[in-house]
Amino acid sequence: MLKRVVPALVGVVLLAAAGWFGLYYRGSPASDPARPPIGGTVANFTPTVPARPAPIVPFLDAEGREVSLLDFGGKVVLLNLWATWCAPCIEELPSLDRLQAALGGDRFQVVAVSVDRRGAAAVAPFFRKLGIAALPVYAEPKNELARALGLQVLPSTIIIGPHGTMQGKLIGAAKWDAPEAQALLRHYMERIESADPPG
Repeated sequence: MLKRVVPALVGVVLLAAAGWFGLYYRGSPASDPARPPIGGTVANFTPTVPARPAPIVPFLDAEGREVSLLDFGGKVVLLNLWATWCAPCIEELPSLDRLQAALGGDRFQVVAVSVDRRGAAAVAPFFRKLGIAALPVYAEPKNELARALGLQVLPSTIIIGPHGTMQGKLIGAAKWDAPEAQALLRHYMERIESADPPG
């Protein structure tokens, strides 16, 4: 009898441990409100733990003026690197535009930076062609920002907190105006907007 019971008990213990392990590492917003809600279109999002400062590499606006992430201090920033020749980027752009229209303001900003070699000259007509209206034009044709961020795949997206710290990244395309994507962003807006500056 004992020989039958012990394996069964071991199986139950292992199943319980596996369930706990999965819950701990995947995170459950219901059980731990500090964990970001990750799923659906943003299932590949990876939190940066601990958060670390984003690189301050300048890029250019539509007029050719230098800007950097310092210019968005106080906001949660969704930094997206893309290119006009990148098919997944083109598919993703309209959702970023809708996201900016829905959430953009003094608390949040989508910063979509093109890595096209022609810079803003390539981006502005491309935005017009796609009907992108809410996103400002930004470009970094030297690819220095991508290198500083350690990104080699387009599109790539990083959530940056209001004090300039990288909170997490998603490699590949996502539908950023989907409810689960907005829930992820609102999580960071609500949790770190009022946090004290690091240091």
